[in-house]
Amino acid sequence: MAEETIFSKIIRKEIPADVLYQDEMVTAFRDINPRAPSHILIIPNKLLPTVNDVEADDEAMMGRLFTVARKLAEDEGIAENGYRLIVNCNPHGGQEVYHIHMHLVGGRPLGPMLVG
Repeated sequence: MAEETIFSKIIRKEIPADVLYQDEMVTAFRDINPRAPSHILIIPNKLLPTVNDVEADDEAMMGRLFTVARKLAEDEGIAENGYRLIVNCNPHGGQEVYHIHMHLVGGRPLGPMLVG
């Protein structure tokens, strides 16, 4: 059984967050340590620790991450110039919270994808 994370508490509104979107499948909120002018986390409401835990039954929910990302990018005014969507998996991928989450970052040129 996956362990609950801080994201589970945000979904249930047990701790405060700047929630921008929530429906039955996903929740989106501003990152507390933004790396760009717009930095939003989009998470499935179902606790899945990593991308390695995604099953065929999760496809609609995972697709919703992308449609919500598009909507939020438009709302933030960054859709036209562009933005980046990032999903990290496990330690070598840079994952810090073990509840799948998509980073929507933009609002300035982001530079190369990987450095070094």
